[in-house]
Amino acid sequence: MQNCHNYQIEHKDRFLNELFDLLRIPSVSADSTKNKDTAQCAEAVKNALLQAGCEIAEVCSTAGHPIVYAEKIIDPSLPTILTYGHYDVQPPDPLDLWTSGPFEPVVVDGKIYARGSCDDKGQMFMHVKALECMHATNSLACNVKFIIEGEEEVGSTNLGKFLEDNKEKLKADIVLVSDTSMISMEHPSIETGLRGLAYMEVEVTGPNRDLHSGVYGGAVANPITILSKMIASLHDENNHIVVDGFYDDVQELTTAERTALNTAPFVLEEYKSELGINNVWGEKGYTTLERTGVRPTMELNGIWGGYIGEGAKTVLPSKAFAKISMRLVPNQNSHKIAEIFTAHFNKIAPDCVSVKVTEHHGGEPVVTPTDSNAYKAAEKALETTFGKKPIPTRGGGSIPIIALFEKTLGLKTVLMGFGLDNDNIHSPNEKFDVVNFYKGIETIPYFHKYFAEMQSA
Repeated sequence: MQNCHNYQIEHKDRFLNELFDLLRIPSVSADSTKNKDTAQCAEAVKNALLQAGCEIAEVCSTAGHPIVYAEKIIDPSLPTILTYGHYDVQPPDPLDLWTSGPFEPVVVDGKIYARGSCDDKGQMFMHVKALECMHATNSLACNVKFIIEGEEEVGSTNLGKFLEDNKEKLKADIVLVSDTSMISMEHPSIETGLRGLAYMEVEVTGPNRDLHSGVYGGAVANPITILSKMIASLHDENNHIVVDGFYDDVQELTTAERTALNTAPFVLEEYKSELGINNVWGEKGYTTLERTGVRPTMELNGIWGGYIGEGAKTVLPSKAFAKISMRLVPNQNSHKIAEIFTAHFNKIAPDCVSVKVTEHHGGEPVVTPTDSNAYKAAEKALETTFGKKPIPTRGGGSIPIIALFEKTLGLKTVLMGFGLDNDNIHSPNEKFDVVNFYKGIETIPYFHKYFAEMQSA
């Protein structure tokens, strides 16, 4: 692997500049005005994979944004790693909170600032460049296949069909994903599970038109007021979610499992200081690590209605809206939770308004095995490059496609991410440390090497 690492060092500036080119493309999958940009980004990813050494790379059309598929088969008898990533990014709003342009990557204090730098272009591109290093130095130990999609940030709507239609093409031994984080560079970790997701939008309607708040206020229900009260009622005084049946399928951790989870390095005062908060908030009886990894949540992601422009307008609005997401834990099902939430929200609506609930997208929670060759290979690879054994953790985020890989392709996944929790993904000033980018490129070839050795043992 030393030749591989030497090649990386020799070409590291080019690797960074090529990542910058990718980051400059505003591939926002949720914004239809950016469809040409997402298509351009798919082409750029395809070309990067060909340059890295793939024999086949193609942009595959879907009913939405395209999927990039590529492969490098060196010997059919060797193990095959299916690498998954995504080239689409979150919207950059609010723009005024960025210290530099979201699609104008800059390096400040060793950190790459740009939308997608960590989630997931930077981490996905590590695998592309790792392949180049292995291909250029003739050190590739496994066959490699890639699925790089353009709809992860909007629920991977069309990837499930792609998997169903291409089972033979996608045959592999394991899925390798870098779309997660580790505790720190001092404390490397591997995520062994992810929460699921149910994402809903609610609409509350009062009068049939906007009204003058002086003429009608006090006599007609204000949808914003009603919606706010309904949302506030979703948690009790212990921050427990008050929706009938919400916790019915939650798989509780044993005392030993809770103890093991809380051994991960965590300093509460540093956590609060880094976030600029006076105190943490959450379900009573659970630690911060438990609240963000193994407990289900319900969060208000956006709320709007009425007049929000400059100056004053005394209006009693006809409608109010909110987006609400629920993170789910093992045994919970996103469709069941969506049904439970919809029934509850309709139930608590007073008769002075009408309610509409829309399910946007969801995904299932997953737990990955820690006794597999793939996990052991990731563990050994990180120990090789970081000098210490990684800590197993549970991730609070969601990657809906992970459960589909197992259901459709019968493949387990290894979540070997190199981001950090403070990388501001989905927020202004998203970043990815340059050292993390390079460390990922250095580590991935070791995963290939150790996985091949363990599979053939």
